[in-house]
Amino acid sequence: MSDNVPEAAVEAQPLIAVRNVKASSRWYSQLLNAESLPDHPHREIYDRIYCGGRLLLQLHAWDAENHPNLVNAQEARPGHGVILWFQLADFDLALARVSALGTEVIEGPLVNCAPMHREIWLRDPDGYVLVIASRDGEAA
Repeated sequence: MSDNVPEAAVEAQPLIAVRNVKASSRWYSQLLNAESLPDHPHREIYDRIYCGGRLLLQLHAWDAENHPNLVNAQEARPGHGVILWFQLADFDLALARVSALGTEVIEGPLVNCAPMHREIWLRDPDGYVLVIASRDGEAA
């Protein structure tokens, strides 16, 4: 870490384009045991997923408001080259939520020997690939 940059100076705030913001918000909130913004008039177009007050993910409707790279959904596969990665303290409970949601499992659960954690690779309702992982060292 650089000596002149405070540790909390940067936080990732990924945003993905989705077909149905409300449905995706419910799906991610249930999967991650998280919450979304309180109801608001912009809810059909945009929402945020939080856990413990920290922003995990932003959701935006395709082809709304003409934002760059959030238009022409039919021209690109969702998330090609991108994997949404979430580390959860409650990995075993997350597996139960994956099952309850009927989520497509791509791989796992398995142990990743490099960080010595468990992980499961999934596909969300829009086709994005995501990984749910336990904390590093948990599988040692």
